[in-house]
Amino acid sequence: MRLIDTFPTNEINGLEYRIGKIFPFGATLEADGAVNFSIYSKEATGCTLVLFQHGQKKPWIEIEFPEEFRIGNVYTMRVYGINMDTMEYGYRFDGEYAPEKGLWFDKKKVLLDPYAKSVSGRSVWGKRKKKSEDLPLRGQIIREDYTWRGDKPLEKKLEDLIIYEMHIRSFTQHESSNIKHRGTYAGMVEKIPYLKELGVNCVELMPVFEFDEFENAREYNGRQLLNYWGYSTACFFAPKAGFAASAPFGMEADEFKNLVKTLHKNGIEVILDVVFNHTAEGNENGPFISYRGIDNRTYYLLTPEGYYYNFSGCGNTMNCNNPVVRNMVIDCLRYWVASYHVDGFRFDLASILSRDENGAPMMNPPLLDSIAQDAVLGKSIIIAEAWDAGGLYQVGSFPGHSRWSEWNGRYRDSLRRFIKGGGECAPELFHRIKGSDDLYGDRGASTSINFVTCHDGFTLYDLVSYNEKHNEANGEDNMDGCNDNDSWNCGQEGETADQEVIDLRNRQMKNMLNILLTSRGVPMLLSGDEFANSQGGNNNAYCQDNEISWLNWEDLSRNRQQYEYVKRLIAFRNTHPVLRATDYDFSHNGTDYPELSFHGLKAWELDQDAPTLTFGYMFAEDHKKYGTDKDCFIYVAVNAHWEWHDFELPILPKKMKWGIAFESSGLSFDEGEENRDIDQSRIALGPRSSAILVAR
Repeated sequence: MRLIDTFPTNEINGLEYRIGKIFPFGATLEADGAVNFSIYSKEATGCTLVLFQHGQKKPWIEIEFPEEFRIGNVYTMRVYGINMDTMEYGYRFDGEYAPEKGLWFDKKKVLLDPYAKSVSGRSVWGKRKKKSEDLPLRGQIIREDYTWRGDKPLEKKLEDLIIYEMHIRSFTQHESSNIKHRGTYAGMVEKIPYLKELGVNCVELMPVFEFDEFENAREYNGRQLLNYWGYSTACFFAPKAGFAASAPFGMEADEFKNLVKTLHKNGIEVILDVVFNHTAEGNENGPFISYRGIDNRTYYLLTPEGYYYNFSGCGNTMNCNNPVVRNMVIDCLRYWVASYHVDGFRFDLASILSRDENGAPMMNPPLLDSIAQDAVLGKSIIIAEAWDAGGLYQVGSFPGHSRWSEWNGRYRDSLRRFIKGGGECAPELFHRIKGSDDLYGDRGASTSINFVTCHDGFTLYDLVSYNEKHNEANGEDNMDGCNDNDSWNCGQEGETADQEVIDLRNRQMKNMLNILLTSRGVPMLLSGDEFANSQGGNNNAYCQDNEISWLNWEDLSRNRQQYEYVKRLIAFRNTHPVLRATDYDFSHNGTDYPELSFHGLKAWELDQDAPTLTFGYMFAEDHKKYGTDKDCFIYVAVNAHWEWHDFELPILPKKMKWGIAFESSGLSFDEGEENRDIDQSRIALGPRSSAILVAR
């Protein structure tokens, strides 16, 4: 007997409905074929479920929630007879309209369910019926019936990761990618063999939660500019349909799940870049999408006058430590771990998550602690971008449980400044190479996510090719983007045919990579840096859905030596566990040498508190401690000076010899085949160059 036969029901246009279940929030397909709708609003005086036939402007049926269907602050209804394959839904909320009080209820607006698992209106990237038409975003119901065949999050050790930050569309959209479904989840599947060959074992995907690429869309110099990066979420529970080749058939969820499963089969973890600090609704002049019209005072931080606090730089700030919002964030993260098998999350502008309802930083933010100690998220990677647009900078002091890792902006800054000639940065760089012991001494080196470049700023090639940003194509008079890039063009701005400048740029890129991949902590690479991808000096390509942002795979052939160098560096790091250790015990180990030591031009002589442009550092890998076949020594020599220098090499135990594994002048050798026909007492490095030596 169906439940509908034993509980009071109502009927409208052939649909039967009755009171539903409170949990889970959202629209859920039940075993008996009913759809359970449940949504929270504290201050609304009424709620109406609005059903549409797919793609239609006018509603098919509207069902007002009877008063008895409201339990506490939750409206819940169970509806029978819905064809979920052709139905879209939204809500109208009634209540007071008083913006000065922070109340924006408007029953004329049809709003998107915050818990919708699929969103219509953007199923094909960059297309809408009319340029002037603002397509509504409506919820759709999906079947949670994907066959995982035993797949689960990989749960690799954080310290063993090589993170590769990438944009789904940019990775394969260029025609040179030579794949069938360019710019999609399916297209990325075709490129997984490339990632595996490169050696990365973790991808960090820029936002894949549903967003509207037409937000603030405009034309400039005949080119369509879009909300390309997607750091402006419309729905936290739905994958971006426009990134799916199968989205017109309603299969974007399964396509993304297939991407995750295939990456896992190839030993590659998946981290999602998540944006809980604000939403796409913007400030007082922004659109009604969801939260504003459902329960504005719950979801956003508001001034006493009803305006939006803007610690995100994007118009509004989510009220993350409100219990309802906190529960929504936790529900969202759990959903992506349980239903999509993702391995972890990187939290954009995460310092906002530590602010209270008045915008003040909290000592013990409940949301951060809840994420760190949640049962479902217990094995998930959690990474904070430990700053926000309101000036709160928490690198090294991010609050919360010790499970949080951090994008280490101080690593990026000190390495960039040193390599271009900032000898005064050397003392700080020594700490960064150690795994930032001064910042994370009680948490471990894997707390530090080390990087030189990321999506936000110059690519590695542009970092050594431009003194100034060149964002003219963004149509903002080059006023957008960061002005303090710590870059150096090596003598000429932009592209050049001068071979000396080209050679210097190649060395500078490899100098930074040599240090990055031999530092304690977790290294992160920006996609395309492995083959010297350029954005033409644009350091803020957030709106560029074109060749500025797309990876040109012809660069892989043109810069094959760079690719092979990075590939071998990654393999080298993976071979040597001493580079990946998380502790800060650098005392003598079983080799009878310090596990990590720093050197000047003379071995064992370096004032680590004094500026310098020349130094070396040596790891002593104890085979018993690290489970390797034999003891091994790794020596990295760095010359950021514009003159030649001789580096005295540390004396080795008997029967061991130094061999060169990597030189930024362009040479690298396969592991175990290092060049050993060298002077065992010293190595000469030319201007602005570095080398990695190995002894067994």
